[in-house]
Amino acid sequence: MDFSFTPEEEAFRLELRSWLEENLPEGWVDGGSNLEKDSKEYELFLRDWQRKLHDGGWAAIAWPEKYGGKNASLMQEIVYHQEMVRVGAPPLVNYVGLHMVAPTLMHIGTEEQREKYIEKILTGEEVWCQGYSEPNAGSDVAAIQTAAVKQGDKWIINGQKVWTSFGHMADKCFLVTRTNKFEKKHKGITCFLLDMHQEGVETVPIIQMDGEHDFNEVYLNDAIATDAEIVGEVDEGWRVIIALLMHERTGIGAQVFTLEKQFNELVELAKTLKEDGVPVIEKQMVRKNMVDLYMKSRGSLLNYYRNLTKALKNGQPGAEGSMDKLLVSELTKELFANSISLQGHQGVLWKEDAVAKDSYWQDQYLYSFGQTIGGGTSEIQKNTIAERILGLPKDMGR
Repeated sequence: MDFSFTPEEEAFRLELRSWLEENLPEGWVDGGSNLEKDSKEYELFLRDWQRKLHDGGWAAIAWPEKYGGKNASLMQEIVYHQEMVRVGAPPLVNYVGLHMVAPTLMHIGTEEQREKYIEKILTGEEVWCQGYSEPNAGSDVAAIQTAAVKQGDKWIINGQKVWTSFGHMADKCFLVTRTNKFEKKHKGITCFLLDMHQEGVETVPIIQMDGEHDFNEVYLNDAIATDAEIVGEVDEGWRVIIALLMHERTGIGAQVFTLEKQFNELVELAKTLKEDGVPVIEKQMVRKNMVDLYMKSRGSLLNYYRNLTKALKNGQPGAEGSMDKLLVSELTKELFANSISLQGHQGVLWKEDAVAKDSYWQDQYLYSFGQTIGGGTSEIQKNTIAERILGLPKDMGR
């Protein structure tokens, strides 16, 4: 198999690399941002970064040119992800809008919705979150209870969402509701484009075990939406949900490049840490673990390329994205568990007491558990792989 890139793709890489050298925030490569993640200043920093990406034409390269993209090929997207990981570029504050909401509107939304929302998603003027999970409906989205009831020319929405990423920054929410009850629970679901800045929406932070605030609870108390804010058809939202999730799983697969970089950082950590004056990488068990991790991470990358090849042939992403998501999230957790083990007793130290990279490894280890949940749990990914790729019978327990 040929893993090389074409001259055109390498030229694209050099173009992006040159732009990043000129436009990354000052001092970013050396130290990143010193802003507190929960601060308004950090949110404004991320919005400014997305605006800069937009102005340079790099915010959504795969989008059609008429929507502000570059109509980039799938291979150019791969180059893009590789370069962004290489420099550790700032995260996208509007990840949900760029990678999930806007592509879904392009395929399923009305022309009015495209004109109203897509450009503001691209510029970062409007940040989006995703209202799927509920206290009693996590991976099983069809079990949602948040209700939308038609009253005159408006829909009145009541319920609760949980684990809402970017909810505290969001201007809009891609909201999944129950509008009817049928024998099949996948019917009677409707998707809305909800305004988060209204009186009936309350956002409450969830503080994670790493001390950070990435997720939120969202309470809907007589929140209001209109027919113009419905995506697809009333009661037929399941088709919309599936379309959006396909885009989400595709984005998650690109994390294989981040995993590759993190493995290399782990090797450097093993060279730096010493036990009895000897670098821990000299220990036989450590070297064995490193080889195991390398084989798994390399296998994950090759599997991603295989799935990418299929997507190139079919012209669209498929269920194989679940394989990438499962492998990367579980392997990420294993990699950071190894990083804690390498540090021995010092591995339990945190923040300013940590001896390696200001508790980077501890922070990432704690965060890695959430990666096996967000975007669909590992158990759900296994079911998808079993049913839609291997052709096994459905899980009768569901």
